[in-house]
Amino acid sequence: MASRDPDELVAAATNGDRAAVARLISLVERGGESAYTVGRLVHPRGGTAYTVGITGPPGAGKSTLTDRLIGSLRGQGHEVGVLAVDPSSPFTGGAFLADRVRMQERATDAGVFIRSMATRGHLGGLALATPEAIRVLDAAGFPFVLVETVGVGQMEVEIAGQADTTVVVLTPGAGDAMQANKAGLLEVADVFVVNKADRPGVGELERDLGAMLDMDMRMGDWRPPIVRTTATSGEGVAELWETVAKHRSHLEQTGQLDERRARRLTDELRQIVLHRLEQKAYSVAGGQEFSRLRDAVVARELDPYSAAEELLAGLDA
Repeated sequence: MASRDPDELVAAATNGDRAAVARLISLVERGGESAYTVGRLVHPRGGTAYTVGITGPPGAGKSTLTDRLIGSLRGQGHEVGVLAVDPSSPFTGGAFLADRVRMQERATDAGVFIRSMATRGHLGGLALATPEAIRVLDAAGFPFVLVETVGVGQMEVEIAGQADTTVVVLTPGAGDAMQANKAGLLEVADVFVVNKADRPGVGELERDLGAMLDMDMRMGDWRPPIVRTTATSGEGVAELWETVAKHRSHLEQTGQLDERRARRLTDELRQIVLHRLEQKAYSVAGGQEFSRLRDAVVARELDPYSAAEELLAGLDA
């Protein structure tokens, strides 16, 4: 597949061409008009893939757990797409180190597509590129998409929260419960995993999580279960996927799945509008005008709101 035309690439991707899928995601990552064209083409073809976000502190074993989940899904005959999101590392850094190298070995399986996404080179920004990349995999026919994030910063939490089910992976003896609370992971978690459960301190971590959940006044009709796993041996992985399936059934039966997806699309629409307005404002005003207004704000000759109004005024012309 040598074509760079989005129409041809989408047609090829929907017919199982994995190279076309990779090129579509590359277009999405770069941003610009080609990314917008891809978005317009794949959106009507999506809406069926079930997405699972996997996040947690570094060193929690997320990549090994993701690899085990891939194996479990393939064992059930399902195809699976995987986005390994690393907002803090360039392509030549942490995106393919350690466990992710081993996970990449599954890329030889025609039923598995794995793509690592890192900040460097993503001119469109991960916040916009990730949901679009998910839709590319959705349009390509993958019934399941796993989105793993390497860290627990605000961007990682937001990316994981874009999934239908968000799995938060923690480990005993590392103070992960408190770290998860500070990072806002309790807010996005649908399922908690205590990984490396063969280590001491499992009971204490589960008690800490339970106490935090008891104090969470936002708790609805789904209390996030706590599942023990040892990803290196595969122990508990089947139970984890069963728990994800239960959460999916709960969302479908209560109508919350459609509500979640509608809310995500609404938020994404707002982000796109803001991004396009920013681009147009800079385009109309030009770099020199922006620099002039910025310097005026820094010198306190002009307030930021008035400067922004001047930048946006050109859009009305």
